[in-house]
Amino acid sequence: MTTTIDCAGVLDFDSCYRAVSARDSRFDGQFFIAVHTTGIYCRPSCPARTPHRQNVHFVLTAAAAQQQGYRACRRCTPDAVPGSPRWNTHADLSARAMRLIADGALERGGVEELAARLGYTSRHLTRVLTTELGAGPLALARAHRAGTARVLIQRSAMPMADIAFASGFRSVRQFNDTIRDVFGLTPSRMRSLGAPAAAGRPSAIGEVSLRLAYRPPLHLPWLRWFLGAHLVAGLETMWTGSDPYEWRHSRAVDLPHGPALVTIEPAAAHVNVRIEHLDMRDLGVAVNRVRRLLDLDADPRSTDEALGADPDLARLVRTAPGLRVPGTMDSAETLIRTMIGQQISVAAARRHVDRLVDELGRPAPWTLRDDSLTGVDLRDARKLAPPRPDDARTRTPQRPDDARTPAPPGPDDARRLFPTPAAIAEHGHTVLAGPRRRIDAIVSTAAVLADNRIDLHPGRGAADLRAELLTLPGIGPWTADYVTMRVTGNPDIMLDHDLVVRRAAADLDLDLQHGHTAWSPWRSYASMHLWRSRLSVSEPILGDQTADTSMLPKDSMRAPSPRSRMTRSIPARPGQPVGTLEGAP
Repeated sequence: MTTTIDCAGVLDFDSCYRAVSARDSRFDGQFFIAVHTTGIYCRPSCPARTPHRQNVHFVLTAAAAQQQGYRACRRCTPDAVPGSPRWNTHADLSARAMRLIADGALERGGVEELAARLGYTSRHLTRVLTTELGAGPLALARAHRAGTARVLIQRSAMPMADIAFASGFRSVRQFNDTIRDVFGLTPSRMRSLGAPAAAGRPSAIGEVSLRLAYRPPLHLPWLRWFLGAHLVAGLETMWTGSDPYEWRHSRAVDLPHGPALVTIEPAAAHVNVRIEHLDMRDLGVAVNRVRRLLDLDADPRSTDEALGADPDLARLVRTAPGLRVPGTMDSAETLIRTMIGQQISVAAARRHVDRLVDELGRPAPWTLRDDSLTGVDLRDARKLAPPRPDDARTRTPQRPDDARTPAPPGPDDARRLFPTPAAIAEHGHTVLAGPRRRIDAIVSTAAVLADNRIDLHPGRGAADLRAELLTLPGIGPWTADYVTMRVTGNPDIMLDHDLVVRRAAADLDLDLQHGHTAWSPWRSYASMHLWRSRLSVSEPILGDQTADTSMLPKDSMRAPSPRSRMTRSIPARPGQPVGTLEGAP
C-alpha cells in the first residue's frame, strides 16, 4: 500500500481516518486532522485518544486548519512534521507556489511578486490555493511565521520583540495575536511551558540548533558519499567516522539577509542542524534549503515499493532502502558547478571549483571578525598550511575536551562563500581552466544569472526550466536534466544521458532509450539507484545496506556502537536555541 495521500482532489475520509486510528507517522505532514469538539488540529500520529469519526474532518495544510479557527495541538505540535512530498511530486500551480513560499518568497516580495514569478495574477493564485489547499498565500505565510516563532519562543532566550520581527511579523501586536490564535497561548506563557532551561540565559546571537524529522528509511551512506565527493575546499568541510552512518558536513551559504554557516549531522531518527551567524529572518529559508538538500520531505516507502516491484530494480532497491535525490542549497551555484563538471571526472571538477572559490569567493563575515586572521589574506593562510593530497577532503577535526568550545578554524574550513554570478561573469575567463568553448559558456551563463534573465528557483515547472536551460550555450540534455532535478526536486527525471547511469543500465541489460516510463513518476530515484549501484564497485561505503531501519524503535533509527559519535548531537553552546522546525505551512 502506498503511503502518499493523493492531494490532487478531495482527501479520502476513510483512508485518512485509518491512518489516524493507526497513529501512522508516515502520513505526518501529508494532511492534518481537525477535531470539532476540542477546536484543535493534530498530526495523524498524535498520541492523544482518537476522536470519533463524526467529530473530525481533514485538511491538507496547517494553514487551512488555522484559517478555520482551529488551534495547534500542544501535545503533538503539528507544525513540527516533515513537509508533504506532494509539493515535489506535482507540477501544478499550488505545488510550485508551496515550494516558493517555503523558500521565503512571499515574505520577501509579497503576493504580487510571488504570483508574477509563477506567471499568474495574484487574484488567480489566491483563488487556486484557497480552492485546492483551503488557504490563500497570506494564510500559508502566516502559518509559516507562527511555526518559526514557536521554535524561537520555546528554545531561545531572545526578547519577544526580536522574535516577532525575526519570524516575519510586521508588529509585536500582530505577533502576539497570531501566537494566541494559533496556539491558544500568549508568547510568554508558551515560553514558560516550552523549555524552562533556556529561560534567563543569554543566547548566542545568530545561532540556533534544530532537529529535522524525516520519513524513514534514510540511506545516510549515499548522502555522505554525495556530499563528500563534491566537497569544495574553503566553502565546505566534512568529518567522517569509520561507520558509513557517521558524518558531519558544514558549509557557508548565502541567504536572503546575509551569509550563515550550516552544519548537518545525522542522529537517531532525525538530522541535527546547527546554523551560526544567522540573521533570524532567514531561519525558515535555511531550514527549508537543508531539507531540500537532503530530500527530507520524500516518502521513501512509496518510492521503494513502486521501484522495487520492477524485477530490474528490485535488488538495487532492496539493498539501498531510502535512497534520496540530493537537492541544492543554492540554485545558481549548482548550475555553475554542473557546467564546470561537464565531460570530466568528479575529482577534476572539484579541483576546478576549488580554484574558482579560492580566487573569486568572498571571505565569510565570521572570518573577518576572527582576531587570529586579522591582517591575513585567506589565500595566504591556505598557502601556509602544510601540503596534503588533493583528495584529502574529509578529516577528523581536533576536538577539545570541552565539546562546547569550537576547534580552531583550519585553512579548509567553511570560510568562503561561492562566487556571485556577477563575479564569475567579470573574472571567469582569468580563473577558469579548460576548453575555451566551455569557459565561454560558463561565463555567458553567469552573466545571464547576474542579469536575472533566467529565473532559477524551486517553484519552476520542470519541463519549462529544462527547456529554458537548453537555450543557453554550452548546456545539453545531461546538464539540463541534472540541474532541473536538483533545483526543482522533481522525482521523475531520467538521467539517461549520464555516463554512470548508462553503464549501470548496461550491467543490468536495461534499455534507457525510451525513458523507461514504467518507473514513472519516480525516475529520478531510479537514476540514483543505478548511479549508486555502479559507484558501489569502487566506493565501499555505498555497498549493500539491507537493514530496514524503519522497523527499529521510533527513538532510535539504528543502534550506534558505544564508541560512535552518532550518539551525540551537535554540541550547543550555553543558551543556544535547540528546537524543532520541520513542516511546511
